[in-house]
Amino acid sequence: MAAAPVSIRRARPLLGTFVEIAVAGQTFDAAEAAVEAAFAAVATVHRLMSFHEAGSDVGRLNRGAASGAVRVHDWTYQVLEAACDLHRRSGGVFDVSVAPALQRLGLLPGASPSPRLRDPLPASGEREQKARGHEAIQLLAENRVRFAGPSVKIDLGGIAKGFAVDRAVEALLRHGIAEGLVNAGGDLRVFGPRRYAIDIRDPRQPDRPLYRVALGNAALASSAGRFDPVCSHQVLDSGVVDPATAMPVRAISGATVCASGCMVADALTKVVMNAGEGAAAILEHYGADALFVSTRGQVHITADWKNEVHLAA
Repeated sequence: MAAAPVSIRRARPLLGTFVEIAVAGQTFDAAEAAVEAAFAAVATVHRLMSFHEAGSDVGRLNRGAASGAVRVHDWTYQVLEAACDLHRRSGGVFDVSVAPALQRLGLLPGASPSPRLRDPLPASGEREQKARGHEAIQLLAENRVRFAGPSVKIDLGGIAKGFAVDRAVEALLRHGIAEGLVNAGGDLRVFGPRRYAIDIRDPRQPDRPLYRVALGNAALASSAGRFDPVCSHQVLDSGVVDPATAMPVRAISGATVCASGCMVADALTKVVMNAGEGAAAILEHYGADALFVSTRGQVHITADWKNEVHLAA
């Protein structure tokens, strides 16, 4: 007698968060093998693209790409290609070369935070910041990458988590999984015949849901202010930086983007956090929808939002 299909759910600490994987429709052994392959894909992305690990591709690029081309893994090269395309299409709003600004703000290691974190960069610094982006990152043949100068440093934290979710889903599909969910700290993707009820938190009060989305065969990603309920109930400044000023964005409290893939959804949340309704053209290009909340509490949802959405109970 054939083994009955099962549903399993597993979670592991990866990517600086907990990654949850749920699958259904396979035998127990097949489901376990698929989930292991998916976690292995996420772990590979973590190893390649972590800012914090010296041996990662990002670490090697930040140390050596200004003085010569550095060869990277194909996955890292794919993410950099996507990041450069997003930088160009967003007019510089999406920018992985904001790592020095994140260091200055104390959001990444490697530099002492400025005692005056609320001061924007002076005009010369602003011009230098705007000059960064895809022009500063040179993508060469055979997965080689070079930076335009020693001041260029990258952080892929705004796109790599979504990429990892996509690679995990790809691994599940390759192992014959017909239905599943991969959730990396709120950046998630679902596939298969069923719809999943996903709560979107209120960025002003992260302990309560604002909307509930019925998500099917799509990805959802969110960005908002930093929140540590263990230390305080106060929402801190956003970890999303405005490349023009090298300061945290403040006009928008939180943004959620729905797209076909999680890498695009993850990256576009940063564009929406910066541009708000000005992100309409790039959202349309990627076939994505957005929901965002201004600091005044106004909620904006794109007119062609494709998934059912309701106020949370």
